[in-house]
Amino acid sequence: MQQRRLAILAHEKFPDRAKTALGVMRYSDDETVAVIDRDTAGDRVADHTDVVADAPIVDAFSDIDGEVDALLIGIAPIGGGFDESWRSDVVAALEAGVDVVAGLHYFLNDDEEFATLAAEHGAEIHDVRKPHEGIGVAEGRSDEIDAEVVLTVGTDCSVGKMTATCELVDAAREAGIDAGFIPTGQTGIMIAGWGNPVDRVVSDFTAGAVEEMLLEKGDEHDVLFVEGQGSIVHPAYSAVTCGILHGSMADKLVLCHEAGREVVHGYEDTELPPVEEYVDLYESLAAPVHETEVVAGALNTRSIDDDEAAREAVEAFGDAIGGDATDPVRFGADEIVEALR
Repeated sequence: MQQRRLAILAHEKFPDRAKTALGVMRYSDDETVAVIDRDTAGDRVADHTDVVADAPIVDAFSDIDGEVDALLIGIAPIGGGFDESWRSDVVAALEAGVDVVAGLHYFLNDDEEFATLAAEHGAEIHDVRKPHEGIGVAEGRSDEIDAEVVLTVGTDCSVGKMTATCELVDAAREAGIDAGFIPTGQTGIMIAGWGNPVDRVVSDFTAGAVEEMLLEKGDEHDVLFVEGQGSIVHPAYSAVTCGILHGSMADKLVLCHEAGREVVHGYEDTELPPVEEYVDLYESLAAPVHETEVVAGALNTRSIDDDEAAREAVEAFGDAIGGDATDPVRFGADEIVEALR
């Protein structure tokens, strides 16, 4: 995919609640020319985070200096709705002939104003969460491919599964392993430029959407890292988690968790089970379809300031799950890659 110059819309959410924005800025090959955020306009990205390349933060699309190839909506709100306060920026981009990329459940192509402007000004709207035609029921064939399949699974949503998957792909490639990335969510699809949005397909087709991608890429790489979604205990998202687990027929699992997380994100009246229980939960649920095991863990230690304390948390997490563990962002993913060997 050709490198693009991106403007990333993250109104009132950057950086802490704009994980799509940060994911694309960190892992895609595209260049971010500006972040659009009313709350922090006038600052620079480097004033708020050092994990992505620096860029100016502006109040509106019309304030951007320089050429832009695409406006990317870098927010993924619960429910995937469109905030009407974003409309003026999307309109300005389309009127300038700039493509718009969105990962919402609200499809911009179905918005009459946006569709009309795109047609008038030669811009394209990419709704990456809209599944392609032809996805069907899984046939239980993912175990037929030559590549080893590694799936990231989580104790909850928003614990870092996509980030861990991207870090693992990069670390594996640096270690000389021919690794591929199987994107299953809007951010991963924006990064890779392809993929199936499994949380948008008909529920009967969730496993099939994953199987389709593995069959397509199975002979191209030695290891395929599948981006996990949700959690098997999540009150809202457990169905998609199970669909990916069974559809991928993964050979190995990497359990992802955020240090200090005790309740389900957005469902604070629901407590998370002890970390060690997830190992049996995932392995026993997968076994009737395809036996697998949790071989390593990725712990998100962003809430811990001190490196030594973070290392202690990682060690405790590894002990709890009975495998090697690391924070792949803070300490690198080499330990997990070695465990996967």
